Amino acid sequence: MDKAELAAFLRSRRERVTPSDVGLPAGRRRRTPGLRREEVAQLAYISTEYYTRLEQARAPHPSSEVLAGLARALRMTDAERNYLHHLAGVPPVRPIGPPREVRQSILDLLDRLPNAAAIVLSASYEVIAWNHLATALMEDFSVRSRRDRNLIRRAFLDNQQHVYSVVDGRRFARSSVNQLRATAARYPDDPEIKELIADLLAGSTAFAELWEAREIAAEPTLCKSFQHPVVGLVTVNCDALAIPDCDQQVIIYTATPGSPSEEALQLLSVVGTQRLDLPG
Repeated sequence: MDKAELAAFLRSRRERVTPSDVGLPAGRRRRTPGLRREEVAQLAYISTEYYTRLEQARAPHPSSEVLAGLARALRMTDAERNYLHHLAGVPPVRPIGPPREVRQSILDLLDRLPNAAAIVLSASYEVIAWNHLATALMEDFSVRSRRDRNLIRRAFLDNQQHVYSVVDGRRFARSSVNQLRATAARYPDDPEIKELIADLLAGSTAFAELWEAREIAAEPTLCKSFQHPVVGLVTVNCDALAIPDCDQQVIIYTATPGSPSEEALQLLSVVGTQRLDLPG
């Protein structure tokens, strides 16, 4: 336990957080920036005396529960939380399952891609965020349950009718099984992943065969074709941008400039989810 660095780190984080950040009134007579020690203690559910001793490098070894409370109270990022645990000599607590919360900067990025369809996938292949064009090209994920937004479940078990269909889904299916095996190894205690794998093994012979092969390397899907009822066949480039600290990936679908698929995406960006093929 590095008591001196832990104390300095806590002070620096406390001075960075403003009362408004945590829903407290600012007040007038504040001699230092950020929160007061007693405010941090209150938010972390520990005594003011103990928190003061932490900042003075005089406190005994904090528990993982205390560290979790401090990280929450001081609005720490995942990297800061891990650093806090290392300073205290306490291994960081691994999440039970893949993170599903998408940070605001990624949501803003999706909105700034008007000419590309983009989604965010969790490590278990659940669609957890999407932009307007993704809704138009694929479907309105907001009306689907979490269960129905899982792309692996859909690839192997889904018999429902959807707005779109994937023409060349075989490569995705094989790659997604390989990545799901790696995900299951990272989150061995997640009940949702266990249930997903059990459902796939019970309901899909194709999945069971790929699963038993125990392949780990995932083939990137560089191109994908959607059969859309309004604009027909749309072939797009498929790029995956990893977000390592959240164990998520942004999937961006773009069409080749000047191609019929680019014209189709431009049309979809205008009409959205309207079904122009149906009578009014």
